[in-house]
Amino acid sequence: MFTPVTNACCLFVAWLVLRNYRWLTHRSIWYIRGPSVKSALLGNVRDMAYQENVGDLDFKYMREYGAVWKMQYALGSKVLMVADPKALQHIFHKSGYLYPKTTQARLSAFIIAGKNILWAPTGDIHSRHRKVMNPAFSTPQLRSFLPIFRKSSAKLCQLWKDQILSQAPGGATILVNIWLARTTLDVIGEAAFGFEFGALYNSDNELSKAYHNMFADSMLYPTAWNAVFQTLWDYIPDSILECVRYVPTREYARFQYTMRIFNKYSQQLIAQKSAAPVDDKSSRDVMSILVRANASEDPRSKLSDEEMVSEMCALTLAGHETTANTITWMLWELAKHPEYQEKLRVEIAQKRAEVIARGESDFGVDDLESMGYFQATIKETLRYHCIVFHLNRVASQDDVIPLTYPIVTSIGKTISEIPVAAGQVIMPNIAVYNRLPEMWGADAHEWDPMRYIDGRVHTQIRLGMFENLMTFSAGVRGCIGWRFSVIETQAIVADLIENFQFSIPEDKPEIVRVPATIMSPMVKGMMHEGSQMPLHVTIV
Repeated sequence: MFTPVTNACCLFVAWLVLRNYRWLTHRSIWYIRGPSVKSALLGNVRDMAYQENVGDLDFKYMREYGAVWKMQYALGSKVLMVADPKALQHIFHKSGYLYPKTTQARLSAFIIAGKNILWAPTGDIHSRHRKVMNPAFSTPQLRSFLPIFRKSSAKLCQLWKDQILSQAPGGATILVNIWLARTTLDVIGEAAFGFEFGALYNSDNELSKAYHNMFADSMLYPTAWNAVFQTLWDYIPDSILECVRYVPTREYARFQYTMRIFNKYSQQLIAQKSAAPVDDKSSRDVMSILVRANASEDPRSKLSDEEMVSEMCALTLAGHETTANTITWMLWELAKHPEYQEKLRVEIAQKRAEVIARGESDFGVDDLESMGYFQATIKETLRYHCIVFHLNRVASQDDVIPLTYPIVTSIGKTISEIPVAAGQVIMPNIAVYNRLPEMWGADAHEWDPMRYIDGRVHTQIRLGMFENLMTFSAGVRGCIGWRFSVIETQAIVADLIENFQFSIPEDKPEIVRVPATIMSPMVKGMMHEGSQMPLHVTIV
């Protein structure tokens, strides 16, 4: 019969064995400098997960240790934080699938959206998913979605004018992030499914409410038990790990609820799309293209029904939540920089005049991409406000990671490469990479789109999917939908700036960047109310 004392002794012995194992297999980075460890059980987890603003600690450590440093996570796990350009290029480009996602990253993607491309545990599985999905994300296909994007942004503008600002000629304070999330959800419904979710016109929309605050409700400020629990996932078989999604705690139950709501839509839609003739190419939504691509593949290369549902769940989440957040942060910055907002509005007005002069009714993709200040605004916001700020990778074999910027070790030696052992966990730090002064200028910690106009950006090493930024990741696992997001952002922002002026409300709310897996805006002192970005909006 096990007593509480016996159980405690067993746990202590298990912890010692695990700690010794980690020392034997991960000692290769012992000399890399990093912050002191405050907790033997949790390491630096709480420091990183509880920082008030995403990146505050990361930027502090970058200034102290350079573009690479060491952190300790739960149960003594050592993590190599990496923001060095050459190191990231080696991990994401040159080594391809040799740095797969960690068990924690894979399982988290599975819990959120099932067996999708973000979950894919091996290179073979990931390339199979990517092969089926590629036709739906070609540049011509994504450019063809512009009318859908413009239609949804026009609806948003009209709703604000009719329902809110018609009663407030001097303008009104609007929670722009909530409206933008509903807009982008409708966009993804039509572009991805050929289906209208109706979120923009219905504040009680079931799917919209399920997604709202999902990450904050589940992942913000993780508990100590969950940090330890996730560290143990490496030692649990995948078949058992899949049951983690049913753990009845707030970290997992919230995602299960959202998936149940989404599956009510997706399974019915996939059945409808699958019933259409394979040679019927009249439907151009993403799901129809996926179904056709899946049907034409060798049976061994197809996606299963479960994977198809999961793919659409992941696309819906990634395709609306991240874009809505990016536009939210962009409007906040433009509200703080009225002179640049006006410069942008003038440029859009000039382009509008050109469009009208040639006899066309609306912007095309080429029009949007030809506006210099407009493009600089998007690039700078993606650089400065990266919605996903950390990634997780693990070395599948012994390797040597090269560095662009040498670092000084704990024994005072300057090194330009780091040997790592198989099993070493590496955390690519997007927030720090996107603000390296050596690459983006001495004022990298300031939001200034003019750096792209003045030529102050120095990025010799090819890395990110868009403008050498790591915001959409990089390499073979880079975000397949990055062009979708950029074109959607262009379409919506152009409409908003053309029709409205954005400013900081009179009560000047303090906005914080909370680390809830994705970087979300909240009002300090009102964080219990969830994600919010109040801006004063007037019609121009």
